[in-house]
Amino acid sequence: MRRKRWVTIGITLALMAGSSGALAAENVDAQSGGADVYEMDDTIVTAERMPSKTMETPANVAVITAKEIEANHFSSLDEAIGHVNGVSVVRGAGGERQYVRINGDDRVVIMVDGQRLNTDQGELVGRSSVDMNMLPTMENIQRIEVVKGGGSALYGSDAVGGVINIITKKVYKNQTKIDMNTGSWNTHNYEITTQGKENDFSWLITGGIQRRGHYDYKFDGKSPTMENSDYNNNSFSMKLNNRFSDAESLTAYYAHRSIDSGLWNCYGTTSEVPGIFAGVSARMQENFNNYSLTWNFKEDTEVPAYVRLFYNEKTVNMGGSDPITFMTIQHAPFTTQTQGIDYQDGWKLSDKHTLVAGAEWHESKSSNSNSGYKNGKTINKSVYVQDSWQLSDRWILVPGLRMDNHSKFGTHWSPKIALNYLADKDTHIYASWGRVFKAPTADDLYTYLPGGWSTLGNPDLKPETGYTATLGMDHNFDENISAGVSFFYTELNDAIAWPQISPSVYVAQNVNKEKRTGMELSFKQKLSPMWSYDLGYSYIRREIDKNNGSGMVLQDNLQPNGYKIGLHYNSGAWKANLLGTIGSGLNEYYYNGNSSYNIWDFNLSYEVNKELTTYFKVNNLTNQEYYENGASYGNYYPCGGRFYQVGFNLTF
Repeated sequence: MRRKRWVTIGITLALMAGSSGALAAENVDAQSGGADVYEMDDTIVTAERMPSKTMETPANVAVITAKEIEANHFSSLDEAIGHVNGVSVVRGAGGERQYVRINGDDRVVIMVDGQRLNTDQGELVGRSSVDMNMLPTMENIQRIEVVKGGGSALYGSDAVGGVINIITKKVYKNQTKIDMNTGSWNTHNYEITTQGKENDFSWLITGGIQRRGHYDYKFDGKSPTMENSDYNNNSFSMKLNNRFSDAESLTAYYAHRSIDSGLWNCYGTTSEVPGIFAGVSARMQENFNNYSLTWNFKEDTEVPAYVRLFYNEKTVNMGGSDPITFMTIQHAPFTTQTQGIDYQDGWKLSDKHTLVAGAEWHESKSSNSNSGYKNGKTINKSVYVQDSWQLSDRWILVPGLRMDNHSKFGTHWSPKIALNYLADKDTHIYASWGRVFKAPTADDLYTYLPGGWSTLGNPDLKPETGYTATLGMDHNFDENISAGVSFFYTELNDAIAWPQISPSVYVAQNVNKEKRTGMELSFKQKLSPMWSYDLGYSYIRREIDKNNGSGMVLQDNLQPNGYKIGLHYNSGAWKANLLGTIGSGLNEYYYNGNSSYNIWDFNLSYEVNKELTTYFKVNNLTNQEYYENGASYGNYYPCGGRFYQVGFNLTF
């Protein structure tokens, strides 16, 4: 058995070139002696890159726990993230491409166990650089931390809207779990997860298959089926860990997804609903491979450290019949490869000072044979430092500084300062301000995809620079009632946008200035051991100065006024949740005459015994017509209609 164990390690290490590790989170977990520490919601890792108590963290943070994921039977990350106040998910028709917005901004860093997944390849012609289809299966997730507001000093480019850190489970026992479900649109999903531990070695391995025959939606009072909308998603992930002592361990991680979608850019119309995209036949294939290898050390201290090697690869291949020219088009595979080395260390200098510092070297290569560049490469080298300074029992000051040296755009400094005031044990007030530097991606600079759907980069783009600011307060009235309020402001110079200059052409451009202003309110109450609810409201205003003499212009927002509602029931073997997402104030021109929408999801589960749980879900319960991505020129991006699902979890 021991020989087989080391053979497995050897094979895995030969494949790996980098690993993820929520090192600080794992350290907190290990010190507590069990995974339930994550359900306490009193420790945050991502905001300060080290464990900090929620009330002592100067940031607007939301946490999704494993218990919430299991209780709601979220089948994908977008389902879970989409119910967080101030967060929205943009989906392509059929869900074949998905990205997240925080505070109305799609410049968001997404990590798995601290490993950055952002690439130089954009999503759906925006500023996002992570397709959420590439992220881990929900069964592997122990905790999701969502930090809203700028984080560029610690996390660099893309962390303008915020940061999402997905923390995977640690292994404490041998266990296998099977999840099977079936539902509307000829949907079938199968997933198996096995985990185990032998002495100091542990493993967590998951494989999954998702199949969907078609996709239905609501449009102008009709319920058509999207043509050519089949969807196949195969996934595999493996996390291996070997502990050498209480202070040191080695973690190897590999994740793979392959997606074959029968529709990739054809929205809003079918032969039943005539329009410009009627009868389009197109396909998109995506492949994601993420490798990592991490040496964790100082894990028995308050500020753990690590060295990580990583390699991320994403390939997209797309083609079909062009609805404009009626010609067959085929874009050659677009591949983005990101590799690098991350180092972070920390020191408890005194009772009042805790220092975190790190260095990163990231290389990104992008290539497409239809474009004017092959193997377009950029290198970014950075160092950062942050001091958590306990001024008194009530005041904490957190200054930080980051230096980025970009191979094309030179050296930039990003300072940040945050302040936390603990009014009492149940109330804290926080404020932060930070500079932003975001270099154009290879996608922004060099993409050249001609045809009916043309996407054109711009090699003369300037970097985005500016600042973000946040002010907020959280208060616990008692152990059952809590509330929060926060305000944010973002201002970017030379912001990069991808305007649609004709029905089928997108071009990367710098605009003079982009501003975002908003606020967020949240309230939670546990009414009884069985009943609880939560309410959320967010307001987002986005303005752009196009530098054409017209001044600031109000732009379309995905969710100008957003409302999140959750009603939860938990009694014995039964669990039920009703989740509402409401948007109002939409520009009717962009959303097919709709200025608002209200979507309700419902799920019900019954625990037959400790090994078997059955569940039933309905998404878009009232079969609403709604759009999560507005469009111009009359082409709309409809979301799914009513969807039923029934399944079971079996553990042994």
